[in-house]
Amino acid sequence: MKRTIVLLVALSATLSAQPPSRRATNIAALLGFPGFYHLRTVVVVGKVETRDNGEVRVGDESASVRLVFKGSAPSGLDEIRGEFVDLGRMRLDDPRLAGIDLRATFHIEPDGPWPKSGEVTAIMATAVAPVSPPPAPTIRAIVLHPRRYLEQKVTVTGQYAGRNLLGDLPDAPGRSRYDFVLRSADAAVWITNMRPKTKDFDLSLDARIDIGRWLQITGTVKEARGLQWIDAEAGTLAAAKPPTESPPAEAEVRVPAGPAPEVVFSAPTQDESDVPLGTTVRIQFNREIDKATLKGRVRVSYLAAQTVERGEPTTPSAELTVQYSPGNHFLEIRFRNPLERFRTVKVELLEGILGIDQQPLKPWTLTFATGGS
Repeated sequence: MKRTIVLLVALSATLSAQPPSRRATNIAALLGFPGFYHLRTVVVVGKVETRDNGEVRVGDESASVRLVFKGSAPSGLDEIRGEFVDLGRMRLDDPRLAGIDLRATFHIEPDGPWPKSGEVTAIMATAVAPVSPPPAPTIRAIVLHPRRYLEQKVTVTGQYAGRNLLGDLPDAPGRSRYDFVLRSADAAVWITNMRPKTKDFDLSLDARIDIGRWLQITGTVKEARGLQWIDAEAGTLAAAKPPTESPPAEAEVRVPAGPAPEVVFSAPTQDESDVPLGTTVRIQFNREIDKATLKGRVRVSYLAAQTVERGEPTTPSAELTVQYSPGNHFLEIRFRNPLERFRTVKVELLEGILGIDQQPLKPWTLTFATGGS
């Protein structure tokens, strides 16, 4: 049986200021370190439920986090992929929040106090798929299912990353002076109470020279403050060989058909007056646009009636440049010379502009009036 989840909002998948790679993590880590995961693409495992107030959450044995998703979530254990957001680190006028019903989505009054960091968080999911419990402990399995392996002795293989030299994890457990990180694919875990040294090697904790060395570790899984680690005090350490077999292909993730792209924000706004002559027009879409389809389909002109009456040009005399940023779905239109005074400007996105999945953008028009300076 499936439970239908209402589409609440669509935010940008990821921003160019953030690392593009996906991070396997868990709900305890997201809630413990919201600042670290803010605007990062994550994958977590949990059970999806809809509460009486209509709020959708994904949770495990320890906690839950708000889930925003269009589509249906299979009952049972699910793998969720999407962008984690902490509203306390955003502003009310953030263009990514344009058009969002904050009251319905996040139970925030737009004219009330803005939440503090960590108070209102969510996963803006792009895919939800059923997943089975892992058959054997791996670094990724431990990170995604920490309670399944808690206090159990495990043996894992991964690549050495020193004292978190690659920034895989938000904090250190601080259990010993030799704690280091072991990573595999999109997951990472701390190894504590064991120096990365044997009779065959002595790895540096703070220099990148040894990053990528394959190790096999045996120890006991521990957890606190949203961090997981393997306590190897009574365990073993040995060099390992890279996997000789290709990892099994991930199960196909059922991504629901996304909505057609549309404009969710513009500056200037529709019918705005007294706009500065040196303005830059900024337009944000709800989804990624196929950049190649923008060519020749962005038009700027002055209101035709004014042009006929005054005998003035129909288009801005300045050359314009169109630049699209896929990271935050922003289109910028810049003018080499200022616009003319007291004119009504029309910006048109013409038919033929497509989303990255080739869904068409409905033709769109913005008009605004320039001021005297």
